[in-house]
Amino acid sequence: MHGFANPARFLRIARWLTPACLVAGLVVTLAALAYGLFAAPADRLMGDTVRILFIHVPAAWLGMAGWTTIAGAGVAELVWRHPLAGIAARAAAVPGAAFTAICLATGSIWGRPTWGTWWVWDGRLTSMLVLLFLYFGYIALADATRGEGGGSGRVAAIFGIVGAINVPIINRSVVWWNSLHQPPSITMGKSAIDAAFLWPLLGATVGFSLLFAGVVLARMRAILADIQAEARLRRKAMARAED
Repeated sequence: MHGFANPARFLRIARWLTPACLVAGLVVTLAALAYGLFAAPADRLMGDTVRILFIHVPAAWLGMAGWTTIAGAGVAELVWRHPLAGIAARAAAVPGAAFTAICLATGSIWGRPTWGTWWVWDGRLTSMLVLLFLYFGYIALADATRGEGGGSGRVAAIFGIVGAINVPIINRSVVWWNSLHQPPSITMGKSAIDAAFLWPLLGATVGFSLLFAGVVLARMRAILADIQAEARLRRKAMARAED
């Protein structure tokens, strides 16, 4: 991991990896969504409403994955002092929040014809809403405590680690509490989803994950560029002060 701690080395890799992830993610996502939205059959019970799962499920996965990234980067920042860890956490926060919001919005659209209501305060929906608020809090805290190296700061790193408690709560909420939300359809080694829906769903998940990775890399590059620009401005200001 420390082999990528050098910002210059990271930028060399990210320069070609960013567009590769974005292009591959866009191609895979469009192909999976085209099949899922237009070619896959309607569900026997939910009809065409089931098609929203090709967006809802990947968005839910990436909402949780984004916070897991923040927590893992927080550990790397506090324990190993990894110079890019805080930057990675900051970069993952906004796309993670965006996917969490998409998950909540599509879930509400799905719930209206399926459950007869836009929203219920059950374990899954409530814990996912808490995750969105955690993202908002983290983004504000990371901006307020940003260090000279562009990282998220120790306070924000600790907040990210503590907030990770909510991720397993989201994952297990439909098992622990009675809920309108359906139980897990995909578990370790087996799936209750028909192959006509499973394969495009997996494709959409892979595609959205590649897009997420590309956006995070692009944001990391932008943050590093801002740091370099600030450093140049400070050097010029110091040079003028000495003159």
